[in-house]
Amino acid sequence: MTATSDTEAVKPPSAASRRPWYSTIAPRVFFPAAVIILVFVAAAVIAPDAMSNVIGTIQEQVVSSFSWYYMLIVSGFVLFSLWIGLSHYGDIKLGPDEEEPEFGLKVWFSMLFAAGMGIGLVFWGVAEPLNHYAGIPNRATGITQDESGAQDALVQTFLHWGLHPWAIYVVVGVAIAYAVHRKKRPVSIRYALESLIGKRVNGWLGDAIDIAAVVGTLFGVATSLGLGVLQIGAGLDFLDIVSDPGNLTYVVLIGVISLLAIISVVTGVKRGIKWLSNINMGLAGLMMLIVLAFGPTLFIFKDLVQSIGAYLQNLVAMSFNTTAYEGEDGNAWQGFWTAFYWGWWISWAPFVGVFIARISRGRTVREFVAGVLLVPTAVTMLWFTVFGGTALYRELFGEGGLVGTDADGNPTVDTEASLFAVLEALPGGAVLCVGAVILIVLFFVTSSDSGSLVVTMLSSGGDPEPPKWHRVFWGVLEGAVAVALLFAGGLSALQTVAILIALPFSVVMLGMCASIIRDFRAERAAMLRAQRKLQREQLTEHVTNSLIDEGLVDPNGANGSGDVERGGATVSP
Repeated sequence: MTATSDTEAVKPPSAASRRPWYSTIAPRVFFPAAVIILVFVAAAVIAPDAMSNVIGTIQEQVVSSFSWYYMLIVSGFVLFSLWIGLSHYGDIKLGPDEEEPEFGLKVWFSMLFAAGMGIGLVFWGVAEPLNHYAGIPNRATGITQDESGAQDALVQTFLHWGLHPWAIYVVVGVAIAYAVHRKKRPVSIRYALESLIGKRVNGWLGDAIDIAAVVGTLFGVATSLGLGVLQIGAGLDFLDIVSDPGNLTYVVLIGVISLLAIISVVTGVKRGIKWLSNINMGLAGLMMLIVLAFGPTLFIFKDLVQSIGAYLQNLVAMSFNTTAYEGEDGNAWQGFWTAFYWGWWISWAPFVGVFIARISRGRTVREFVAGVLLVPTAVTMLWFTVFGGTALYRELFGEGGLVGTDADGNPTVDTEASLFAVLEALPGGAVLCVGAVILIVLFFVTSSDSGSLVVTMLSSGGDPEPPKWHRVFWGVLEGAVAVALLFAGGLSALQTVAILIALPFSVVMLGMCASIIRDFRAERAAMLRAQRKLQREQLTEHVTNSLIDEGLVDPNGANGSGDVERGGATVSP
């Protein structure tokens, strides 16, 4: 049963209509968001050191004050996602009741996975387990450099890339998909909170929500793009193509790959983005199978089963571990790892949520939760076990060399180049390293083009097919933000901004949960009322037909109503 509203939905502008450029934007969202981002870019380029200091100071305050909040709400999102998927609300269709899904299961999964975290998996697949194993930035979690520590390192990685991030995407994706496909609203974050804030959704509050989503998306995607070019530069250095890459190299890489992303986003979802997503998944799957085949295959399978068990056994404790007893070391660890990840995923949530909502028309809530929460989590665990497990096996039982020490004797890991070091040791290592660089570039492009499309839809008032000039504008600005963040402090600045941007949008996500509950309860109540009415009508018809068959009722009664006279009294069936 399709949910309806007492008011007509605001119809998005048509991309096909011939109108001046300024009529294809939502000015109260487009201009404030663009100004905020341009001011940040200018400040980071003009005074990078000052901006770096400001970012560092804010990070320390946010992490020390709000890391517990991130841990609490993200764990809550996991429970919320499981609840709506397993409850009777799971039968609700994200679209008209009789509509079939727009994309097949394989294509749907490829697009949501590539957009969701593909580039992050490539960057951290080897590096994160090694960093945890080495105790970087410190040993706040008590992980040791032995077999037990290696297991703990992989399980900690599962926490950061498993159910929790995908639950964040479920919350935003379901809220938007229900508003867009079920309630016929424009593609916009604000309408996901309509049942909570009412008519204010079309006022300044709705504008503020969309502005926060646009800014958060730009910075979240730029963080990933920054990580991507750091690893591409490390790969080119590893292959002796570019020696000791610096900021100039990164700027050129961002420019070239942003251009490819712009070309992709201009062609639309059903062409460029769809094709690149399928290529991404195929290439990533092939590389994973090669590492599985030529790496420590038996160890990987054993490690996968054992690590999944350890993850499930320790999931609750890890989900609520705020490192409260570790003091400043605990704050530093949270800022580098868990708090950073939760902030990163939340900053990505508007982008990924809108995108997967856009491609999930026709699926039920249960299908959506299963597809977005469970399947990617399983694939992610396999990915990290294959790549991270191979690296840990080499460090424990092989030639080592992936974890070193600095001048002060502190453990170090070459985060950007560790993937290439692992691939080089396998048969055909040089070819695998080239393939890894290509894979990173493709994931870079799909993240950027999907992000550009989402930001364009949000800042155009919800047009699902926004004009091409608009897509190009945001694609260029994404690249500029990535450059600015690299100038303002590299990886540290990228991580910090992700944590900061997530704070305001996390409040929006809590509002989405409340709105989803209201909408689902209202639809469930309407469905039950309709079922009871239908049952009453069927019962009445059945009783009437039975009385007619027994000759107790004249079907052509005096008043044509089917009433029957008994003992001088008129009785209605």
